Amino acid sequence: QLQASGGGSVQAGASLRLSCAASGRAGYGRTLSNNGMGWFRQAPGKEREFVASINWRGGLTQYSDFVKGRFTISRDNAKNTLYLQMNDLKPEDTAVYYCAAGRTATMSTLVDNYVAWGRGTLVTVSS
Repeated sequence: QLQASGGGSVQAGASLRLSCAASGRAGYGRTLSNNGMGWFRQAPGKEREFVASINWRGGLTQYSDFVKGRFTISRDNAKNTLYLQMNDLKPEDTAVYYCAAGRTATMSTLVDNYVAWGRGTLVTVSS
């Protein structure tokens, strides 16, 4: 139902834009365009961590402190697509990035509040 793409290997300071194409339904009979959406990441040997989330309309967003000011989450419900614009990438941003559809229409930082996960896309940032 979710397919993330756009990862790659870049040098520090570069930019990437991740996309997440959604289809179908998640949660309580909602179409995915009615779900809050989020991006998470998982570095080798570490737990999955919250990166950014957005409500169903796209008017509300929230970010983890370590990406605030550098990453921007957005969505195009007409295209059923979620985006993560990543600027000024740092080596510590290296991870597999996952998109996820929330249980409700609102934002959430909690992994347990997401009911559908896409296959991740790898981002590698070298110094």
